Amino acid sequence: MPRDVRGQAVDQITCDRADHGLRLEWTVFCGFNNAYKINPSVFGSWMNILKRVDQSVLWLSDMAENAKSNLRKEAGRRGIDPDRLVFARRLPSSSEHLARHRLADLFLDTLPYNAHTTASDALWAGPPVLTQIGNGFAGRVAASLLDAAGLPELITRTREDYEALAIELALDKQRLQLIRDRLRENRAKTSLFDAALYTKHLEASYEAMYQRHQAGLPPEPIEIQALG
Repeated sequence: MPRDVRGQAVDQITCDRADHGLRLEWTVFCGFNNAYKINPSVFGSWMNILKRVDQSVLWLSDMAENAKSNLRKEAGRRGIDPDRLVFARRLPSSSEHLARHRLADLFLDTLPYNAHTTASDALWAGPPVLTQIGNGFAGRVAASLLDAAGLPELITRTREDYEALAIELALDKQRLQLIRDRLRENRAKTSLFDAALYTKHLEASYEAMYQRHQAGLPPEPIEIQALG
């Protein structure tokens, strides 16, 4: 389902890395998913990525103090300075939160429970999203969003590929910027953010279902032709 972004003109909101505890020279990996989506495998991948990218940090959503403490301890146990975990403070409005996404270089997704609305937020606000596709619905949402946004190359199949691509993009700023520019261009022309067009297709499917019902026909799969 597309993201309805009406009234969320985040480009007009000024934000600065210094205001969020981030330095200009850092590579900022963003992970604004809820804490319950961060499991040992995902966190291990993130730490492997930080090890390979100098002056990189992991920017996470604010969470309970015990959760932050546990993650910092685990980072240290894995050989990463706990200070390389930066926690984003809560902001007064959702628009401000969306706007600060663009301060990040790359959004790192979780598995087996992907970012859903959170990934859509990131794709609308700025940073590309890197995901590893899973086997069930919850682990395939981000891949679907990336496909709709015209960025299928950010969908990986294995943990190793996920880590490798994150490192490659972080070390190749020009390549990452080209992806970011394409994402920005695609916001206006791909189906991911076209809620009005999605609604037209949904209404057409309802009409087709009702017409079959009125005609006394049994249910069957309905295919709706693409509308302009």
